[in-house]
Amino acid sequence: MLVKVLAEAYPGECGFAELRRAAPGISHKMLSQTLRGLTFDGLVHRRVEPAVPPRTWYSLTALGHTLEGPLAQVRAWAEANMPAVREARRRATAE
Repeated sequence: MLVKVLAEAYPGECGFAELRRAAPGISHKMLSQTLRGLTFDGLVHRRVEPAVPPRTWYSLTALGHTLEGPLAQVRAWAEANMPAVREARRRATAE
């Protein structure tokens, strides 16, 4: 989800608050941890603007941008196969 939001902003940046609004179900802590991991892996660039309070901006790196195609394929697979997944879940809970 975050990669998709950042890909839509590419080559621009998104602030932390903007990313949080784009992913309403994610907690502040989980968003921070996810962004930290993506940054550590070289997929996201983090820029801190020295202000009071400091503003933090995130953008995809060139490596992160290469995820856009594979993630679109995963999303398409999920959309095409959700009825079968829901049916499997329904059967599993009925047992």
